[in-house]
Amino acid sequence: MRKVIIVGGGPSGLTAALYAARATLQPLVIEGDGDKHAALGGQPVDLTPGGQLMTTTLVENFPGFPDGVNGPDLMDAMRRQAEKFGAEVVTDRATAVDLRTRPFRVSFGDRTEEAQAVILSTGASPRHLGLPGESELTGRGVSTCATCDGAFFRNQEIAVVGGGDSALEEASFLTRFGSKVYVIHRRNEFRASKVMVERTRKNPKIELVLDSVPVRLLGVERNKLAGVEVEHVKTKARRTLGVGGLFVAIGHVPNTALFQGQVELDPQGYVLWKTNAMTSVEGVFACGDCVDHRYRQAITASAMGCMSAIDVERWLEAQGS
Repeated sequence: MRKVIIVGGGPSGLTAALYAARATLQPLVIEGDGDKHAALGGQPVDLTPGGQLMTTTLVENFPGFPDGVNGPDLMDAMRRQAEKFGAEVVTDRATAVDLRTRPFRVSFGDRTEEAQAVILSTGASPRHLGLPGESELTGRGVSTCATCDGAFFRNQEIAVVGGGDSALEEASFLTRFGSKVYVIHRRNEFRASKVMVERTRKNPKIELVLDSVPVRLLGVERNKLAGVEVEHVKTKARRTLGVGGLFVAIGHVPNTALFQGQVELDPQGYVLWKTNAMTSVEGVFACGDCVDHRYRQAITASAMGCMSAIDVERWLEAQGS
């Protein structure tokens, strides 16, 4: 019988593991194995050990690294730190969870483990364009996070794909760095708020590319984005934008299909907190991007992992465990 099992090994899960391990809870972390499978909404996701930071070459906004740190290196350090204090990390994918009765059960590989408490930290997966070469160019010109990567494209032309508030907010943010920012949207009207649309239209550094979709990424053979070809959805006319950075802002899918129907989710599929970091099921906690659809930063995910572990420790103590 485990005291706590943590499902997911990104920044939130590994921070939760660190705090739980230092509290002598001997947590088991099932960090994922990189296998693609269907998540809520049918989107393919990749529960990669280490989470989304494994696709980030340089992280410059995580505190404590004035010269930046490679995403995989940061996650490796977090993993080793959790293991140093007694966390057990298993590189495997959780295939089933039973959160209906205690003890809770989590299955992975050919094993099923029981636990008094569970922390869900399965993250969220950004929606992708599905273009050839997109995965190869991710981290090499293609990104899903302007806050993370915008500064790498100073004085370059940049494009953002999407038509919601997040896309327009990212476009506005990227004007701090880029010489010009294109907003590519498949419709003529935006689903973003009127305020954001008006602000975008008035920004002299932003050019709207409406009724258009990206159809080809340039630079795949050189392993560095060299531009994007867009097609007008009505006329089928094509145009090449010579951008050095392409930011995909067409939404995220929380990786919560595994426990759908067992804990309460919001209409988008994100886990809802009920009491502090506890979900609608007593003894089941959640942290990171499977909860957070606003900030989606490594530091906020880590903070939520800390919160969930502290709440688990206090809950177990109140249960006399």
